[in-house]
Amino acid sequence: MTRLPRISGKKMVSALGNAGFRVIRIKGSHYFLRHNDGRCTVIPVHRSEILGPGITSQILRDCELTIQDLEKLL
Repeated sequence: MTRLPRISGKKMVSALGNAGFRVIRIKGSHYFLRHNDGRCTVIPVHRSEILGPGITSQILRDCELTIQDLEKLL
């Protein structure tokens, strides 16, 4: 099994932007992203904190992406 990449919330927002997601709003430190086909997710962006494996896997499930897809987008 491939390990999840350890990245910050800001890098995750950038990577999903490369996949066609766009920020629709920001509330506090949470970025709400949506794709044109309806997929959406929320990413916490807290300074330079690294996203934990649980939230990273939840974001990938929300976006219907695999770990390999994410690695290509980074």
